[in-house]
Amino acid sequence: MHSPSIRNPILVATLLAALSVGLLAVVSLADTRANIDFDRDVRPILAENCFKCHGPDAGARQAGLRLDIAEGATTRLVSGRIPVVPGNLAKSELVLRIGAKDARQMPPVSSGKKLKSAQIAILREWIQQGARYGKHWAFIAPIRPALPSVKNTTWPRNQIDYFILAHLEKEGLKPSPEADKRTLIRRVCLDLTGLPPTIAEVDAFLADKSPNAYEKVVDRLLASPHYGERMALPWLDLAHYADTHGYHIDSHRDMWKWRDWVINAFNRNLNYDQFVVEQLAGDLLPNATLDQKVATGFCRNHPINFEGGAIPEEYAAAYVEDRIDTTATTFMALTLRCTQRHDHNCEWNQRRQGVQCRGGSSCAHGAQPFRGDSRSDSERRAHGKRLRFWIVR
Repeated sequence: MHSPSIRNPILVATLLAALSVGLLAVVSLADTRANIDFDRDVRPILAENCFKCHGPDAGARQAGLRLDIAEGATTRLVSGRIPVVPGNLAKSELVLRIGAKDARQMPPVSSGKKLKSAQIAILREWIQQGARYGKHWAFIAPIRPALPSVKNTTWPRNQIDYFILAHLEKEGLKPSPEADKRTLIRRVCLDLTGLPPTIAEVDAFLADKSPNAYEKVVDRLLASPHYGERMALPWLDLAHYADTHGYHIDSHRDMWKWRDWVINAFNRNLNYDQFVVEQLAGDLLPNATLDQKVATGFCRNHPINFEGGAIPEEYAAAYVEDRIDTTATTFMALTLRCTQRHDHNCEWNQRRQGVQCRGGSSCAHGAQPFRGDSRSDSERRAHGKRLRFWIVR
């Protein structure tokens, strides 16, 4: 089989997401109590019941208490009390308040919120275990989980099967019967090339009685030029690919060379890190080839306005905003569009970060300098280069 590089990263991401869901589904209540995880067990409780008054929004925060970060939860308040003392239930004011039945009760009756006994138990156990906070799940590198135990040990053929079967058994269900060979080859052909198998291909697969008949079909499909065409489609959508400029007349433009570069990248199994670097900064690589320069067409997939009354500086800013948001959503699964106007209640989505990205992109992605920018062309290009290498690294 081919080595895994950018072989359908979207499929890989989907499988990882399914794997995570399956893992959470099979974690028993006892396992949760034994190893409290802030993101999985604690943050949802606090977000639903406490963050409105004691969360990241400084304007709505009450009593100076912030519970979404460790520094806020463990800092002594004006009252002299400490909300959370890791490992010490008796000295943690939070424990007193969530267990109170009088006016000290938190959340207060007026909020319409009330913690369940199981939620209180989780918070108590979390503090007892050291009140460890964690980063947002989106910024934590995936960790390979242990395989869950299953009753039917003969059914799984790979590691993902264990998680699927464990959840089925938990729900009292059995796996569906295995698909017949005609159905199987149709599924895999559509998945990998977007095309149904020919009659000859179906007949050949049915006639192949070898134990690796399916693997041979997969290898043949991965070697097909149609594989790259099929895998490129989601990526072109993410990058906002189009062969027209958009706006008022939607006139023609030639972006197909970049499209073909993406297709060929999948077909030659280009490593994902290089796939990213060449699209964001291929022209900045040492002795950059024409192919690497074509890859940076990713940075020019924004709409372009040729309307006679258009103000160049206005649309230069619009082009930069489009590329910043597209780059963030494509590579980071994080939108930065809202940082044009306001901060978000999270440390990774602030206006200053959006401004930093726009400052480099305004020159790195081909836009003209904005009025009031006193830097020289060389200074702006150097800043843009630093920004682009920061993004890809």
